[in-house]
Amino acid sequence: MTSIGSTVLTFIVIMLALAVGMTFGYYVRRFIGESKIGAAEEEANRIKEESAKEAEGRSKEILLEAKEEIHRNRQESEKDIRDRRRELDRLERRIIQKEEMLDKKTDALEKRDQNLQDKIKETERTEQDLQNVLSKQLKELERLSGLTSEEAKELLLNNVEQQIRQETAVMIKNIESEAREEANKKARNIVSLAIQKCAADVVSETTVSVVALPNDEMKGRIIGREGRNIRTFETMTGVDLIIDDTPEAVILSSFDPIRREIARYALEHLVSDGRIHPARIEEMVNKAQKEIEQQLREIGEEAAFEVGVHGLHPEIIRLLGRLRYRTSYGQNVLKHSVEVAHLAGVMAAELDVDVTLAKRAGLLHDIGKAVDHEVAGPHVEIGIDLAKKYRENKDVVHCIAAHHGDIDPLTIEAVLVQAADAISASRPGARRETLEAYIKRLEKLEGLADSFEGVDKSFAIQAGREVRIIVKPEQIDDLQSITLARDIANRVEQELEYPGQIKVVVIRETRSVEYAK
Repeated sequence: MTSIGSTVLTFIVIMLALAVGMTFGYYVRRFIGESKIGAAEEEANRIKEESAKEAEGRSKEILLEAKEEIHRNRQESEKDIRDRRRELDRLERRIIQKEEMLDKKTDALEKRDQNLQDKIKETERTEQDLQNVLSKQLKELERLSGLTSEEAKELLLNNVEQQIRQETAVMIKNIESEAREEANKKARNIVSLAIQKCAADVVSETTVSVVALPNDEMKGRIIGREGRNIRTFETMTGVDLIIDDTPEAVILSSFDPIRREIARYALEHLVSDGRIHPARIEEMVNKAQKEIEQQLREIGEEAAFEVGVHGLHPEIIRLLGRLRYRTSYGQNVLKHSVEVAHLAGVMAAELDVDVTLAKRAGLLHDIGKAVDHEVAGPHVEIGIDLAKKYRENKDVVHCIAAHHGDIDPLTIEAVLVQAADAISASRPGARRETLEAYIKRLEKLEGLADSFEGVDKSFAIQAGREVRIIVKPEQIDDLQSITLARDIANRVEQELEYPGQIKVVVIRETRSVEYAK
């Protein structure tokens, strides 16, 4: 019990001590806090007083600076106003001086105008006097000459007109002579150089192909039992197979050279193979079509490579290959196109124009002939449509459109392609022409020349390249013959179609004949 009581007493003492300590600590902390708050308030008051003093000093400085700035701006404004006032005074003085000068000039102009009015009146009086004198002189001239003024005027105009015609003819003769001499010299050089560089062989095509046979027994095998082989062959190829008495040969006939070439290829392979029956014929014809199609592309590529033209559409390449099997008046169209491209390129190089464009247009100028038997219309229009379809340059399209003169050539390259086409077609041996068409063309040329007044006889010579006209000397004088030659040449250009050019020669001859008896 004693120990328990001591323990409780000890606990109570501890609790009392703890309470006393906590109370003491509270008052100590409160005292310390109040002392710190007082110090902080004193410090804040001190800072506030210093800030107020500093702000007051700063306000005075700012006010002083503002006053100085206002003073400077006022001085500058006053200076600017003085400068402007001086400038305005100077301008006012100049304006006053100009007004004085204008007043003086106005006075001078008024005086000059008055003088002019006086002179005009004097001139009118003088002119009236001259008119009176002229009327009197004119009446006197009419009385002396026996002609009225209108008759005299007409006579004078006729004399002047005749004199001008003669002088014009002389001038035309001199100018044409000089121009012809220089132009012919330059043209001969360019054309001869072009032809020299582009000389090509001429190949004459026909509408039949001959296929050689190893023996005449092969003809029976080609015909087949009851003619079934030959019927199958003609049906598949669209070509007439002619078997006649020609030894060891048969003839393929067709106006379509592509079909004829396919038939020739197929028949030669059938003959070499020996197996000839409808199924084999169909197989070989299909094979021949593929082979010829490939050959067309290769031929077109070779032609483009030979000329140096690149970037052509594959279908254009194929159409160029088709031209290998097309002829015009006996001239192979592909070789003609290649030749035209070379000629146009050489002439373009001589004239320092676009060689690439000239060659491209020359190669494609007859591209319409590749399909003109399949599509309605002239080959020029077909060629234009093909060139546009495969996105050729608009200048190339224009060259194609103008190469036969259907439209006027607007570029130098178009003129060169037109000239190259004429050169290639008209050079000796390039084309063949039927006798009937040849005679008709010459008669038309002579008839046109005979239609002119004063022409006695006309003769077309050199295969229609020149026409010589003999005139009546009593109706056409030397100067009029120059004009006549020019008029006939213009009519020939307008009304006739011909390759190359036609030389017009007018001949005037006077003969004096006497007989000694």
